[in-house]
Amino acid sequence: MFNKLKNIAAKFAIKYIQNNNIIGIGSGTTISHFIDLLPTVKHNIKGVVSASENSTKKLKKYNFNILNINEIKKISMYFDSADEINYKMQMIKGGGAALTNEKIISNLSETFVCIIDESKYVKYLGIHPVPIEIIPLAKNFIIQKLSYIGATAKLRINTITEHGNLILDIYNLDLDNPIKMEKYINNIPGIVTVGLFTQKCADIVIIGNKNYTVSVIDKKK
Repeated sequence: MFNKLKNIAAKFAIKYIQNNNIIGIGSGTTISHFIDLLPTVKHNIKGVVSASENSTKKLKKYNFNILNINEIKKISMYFDSADEINYKMQMIKGGGAALTNEKIISNLSETFVCIIDESKYVKYLGIHPVPIEIIPLAKNFIIQKLSYIGATAKLRINTITEHGNLILDIYNLDLDNPIKMEKYINNIPGIVTVGLFTQKCADIVIIGNKNYTVSVIDKKK
C-alpha cells in the first residue's frame, strides 16, 4: 500500500517542475518513483543534480543531463523524501546513507519539496533513529560523546558512504529541541553530517494519504 501512496505523492510533485529548471534529486524508494515519472516533464528540465549513485544511474537511464554541483550556483527545486517530518517541516533523513549529499544540495536549493506517504508525517521527531555520517577513526570517540547525553549509537553494518565514511544510527536522543540537538551533534569532531534537517527545512510537503488523496503543506503560503 505504501508504494502506491508514494507513487500518488510523486505524481503530484511532478506538477511543480516548470520553466526549464535545474532541479535536485534525493534518494530512496519514494524518489525512485519520482524519477520514473520525470520523463513526462523532461522538456522543462535543463539539468539535474543527484544526491546518490543509485539516483544518478536511474537518471542516466532516462538520458537526463547530470550536473556537477560545483559547476552551478543555485538549484530551483530539490525533491527528496524523509524518514520523518513534523509540522514545522523539520526532518530526520539518512536512511539511505546519502545524508551528506542531500544536506548540501538542499541548502543550495531555492525550494525543498519533500514527498512522503502519510506514515512519515509525525507530531514529534524521534521514532526513527537519527543517522550520522562519521570519519571511521572517530567512531569510538563519537559513541562515547553521545553516551554522555544518554544516547546510544549503533554502527550500520555493511554500509560505507559514497565518501568512504561510516554511518552510526543514534537512538534515545532527546529531540524536544531538535535545532539545538542538530547544532550539538554537528560540533562533535569527526562527524561529517547529522541526519537532522532542522535549520534548512522543507518548504513544501506532499503527502500521499491512506484514502488515496494528496495533502500539500506549503509554508510559503
